[in-house]
Amino acid sequence: MSSRSLVERSPRARDERAASGTRADIQALRAVAVSLVLIYHLWPNRLTGGFTGVDVFFVISGFLITSHLLGKPPRSGRDLAGFWSRRIRRLLPASLLVLAVTLVASRLVAPETQWAATAKQAGAAALYVVNWVLASDAVDYLAAENSPTPVQHFWSLSVEEQFYIGWPLLILVLVTLSARVRRSPTTVVAAGLGAVVVASFAYSIHETVTEPARAYFVTPTRVWELGVGGLLAVLIGRHGYGRGRAVEAVAWSPAARAVLAWIGLLAIVWTGFTYTGATPFPGWQAAVPVLGAAAVIAANAPTAPGSPAAVMATRPVQWLGDVSYSVYLWHWPLIVLLPYATGSDLGLLDKLAILAASLVLAALTKHYVEDPFRSPRWGRPLLKPYALGVVGMAVVVAMAAVQLAEVDRKETAARAALASALADDDPCFGAAALAPGADCPRTTDGQVVPAPAQALKDKSDAYEEVSGGKDCWASAPRFPVTVCEFGDPDAKTSIALTGNSHAGQWLPALQEIARTRGWRITTYLASQCGMAETRQQFDTTDKSARCSAWVERVTRRIASGGFDMVVYTNRISVPAVGKDIAGSQDDYRRGYEKVLSKVRAAGVPVMVIRDTPAPGTIIPDCLAANAADLTRCSAPRRDWEPSEPVVDAVHDLDDRGIVLADLNDRICRPDRCDGAVGGVVVYFDGSHLTATYARTLAPALERPLTRALARG
Repeated sequence: MSSRSLVERSPRARDERAASGTRADIQALRAVAVSLVLIYHLWPNRLTGGFTGVDVFFVISGFLITSHLLGKPPRSGRDLAGFWSRRIRRLLPASLLVLAVTLVASRLVAPETQWAATAKQAGAAALYVVNWVLASDAVDYLAAENSPTPVQHFWSLSVEEQFYIGWPLLILVLVTLSARVRRSPTTVVAAGLGAVVVASFAYSIHETVTEPARAYFVTPTRVWELGVGGLLAVLIGRHGYGRGRAVEAVAWSPAARAVLAWIGLLAIVWTGFTYTGATPFPGWQAAVPVLGAAAVIAANAPTAPGSPAAVMATRPVQWLGDVSYSVYLWHWPLIVLLPYATGSDLGLLDKLAILAASLVLAALTKHYVEDPFRSPRWGRPLLKPYALGVVGMAVVVAMAAVQLAEVDRKETAARAALASALADDDPCFGAAALAPGADCPRTTDGQVVPAPAQALKDKSDAYEEVSGGKDCWASAPRFPVTVCEFGDPDAKTSIALTGNSHAGQWLPALQEIARTRGWRITTYLASQCGMAETRQQFDTTDKSARCSAWVERVTRRIASGGFDMVVYTNRISVPAVGKDIAGSQDDYRRGYEKVLSKVRAAGVPVMVIRDTPAPGTIIPDCLAANAADLTRCSAPRRDWEPSEPVVDAVHDLDDRGIVLADLNDRICRPDRCDGAVGGVVVYFDGSHLTATYARTLAPALERPLTRALARG
């Protein structure tokens, strides 16, 4: 069928949709929004800002819901119950179906390392609070490195559902207030919604500057986007406030409205091509796609020469708008799970298959799930939708709980296997397999310890979840000086361990040594912030300044703390200001030299540990997915071993009181690094050593440690 014939049929399509109360321009806007998201997730390098499609959806939802509420404002609890009943029937059947199917599919094809996170987020998504779970994970440096789950796209639906709960209450209050103060409902409602929009927008800007990772997901930073749509409904609509409503467009000429529609569409598309993951978001930058969507809705594109209305009304565009909700639901689980099912990364054919499958599943879901539950019979009696919603949510939450219970059982068995392996005193266990003269087979298949799912949590005692309440990290945004002590509190020998997370990974090895020698270990650790007098480029200037202040304070504490020795190491995870990681090497070398010089000026000997290799991929996930061939979780050593400016810093200082320890030969073979060595999982994520493997490095670490201590 030619595009011309589709355009020629568009007047009839517009007439049909006008009769049913559906606006063709809004359906087209939905099609644009879901296309942006879909293309962005499939080809992120081609459409770097496609995530703004979600913001377009927010504006549409705010406009339509507010239009409905103003046409028939809630005046009682029953009115509110009726509104929420319709929302339940519209949204929950399809979303709960996708969650249930995704949980089953994840259990069948995803590695066991993904089961717990998927179950946790699926349960939260069923309760429409997963955005807060993701916000918490986003500000956790280590959790932020985890592989994405197939349900994390439900964050935006959670924001909308929370909006649907609070927004009608606000409308009820404002309409009631207008009657009490005898003012026009339009004036009072516009003022009230405008205040919410301004407050949320200001908070969004503030939070995006101070804590951008969290700001992306939390509801208060997004309400203004839905509120803009709601405010637009007040300003351009004619409302009877109880006698129905008629939403119109801005009172401009058809030609001007056509121009406005094009401007709005171009603004949305422009953000799709120009915004990137580095764009601070949402903040004020979200105003461009939000106002673009508002402009399209306000224009209500007329049938005029040069108007986008004809293209908007074509059947393919309208159809995509009709199924956009289900397309959004289905596409992301397919993207995440297909690589696990095929055992390879997504290729072009895979992506095209996902695209086709998303459209087919969406069409089936729209016809057999969405439309039937929207029929009036599912809304009577009033409690029926609530009962069905509660049952559906309970089923998904129960499925998630069963999955978590299975994970817990497997972890119990894995802990027993680990304890048995530790008790065996195997001379080829862990790092011992790479000791000079060792004749140990390479770990290429079979069971490893900790089991991959347990390895994700196999961290040092510096982490709160491991120690049972003691968090030893100085974290953004404040970076306070946090001190923890391990070992013998009355020890005569006191060791300070300092640096960022790659210093914290050595704590288990130091604890092993301290246990046999009766030492005390005191930690001064930070998350991400490198222990270097280098201005480090965090996502806000305030974090950068606080990181520098932490380095200065900790350096003074260590130099004056009466320590017998300092153990010092870092990972460069944050570039120097204005540079990338590769261009930051000299800045860090100078920054390391300054810190080491100040510590040595106080007469404290230092052992510097060269930074460890970093795979960059989640090793437990890889091992779980490739149990039959663990060599697929390996790479040339040069690919994993980082450039290490601290080595140059130590050589430049040429100080006998600084000992350089390089233990990478006990982590990697001469030419290759593996994800499992000596039957032990080496990393609990993409760069940090598991506590188990770190303990097996204790004998190799003890020699340079005692040598450095002797030089004091």
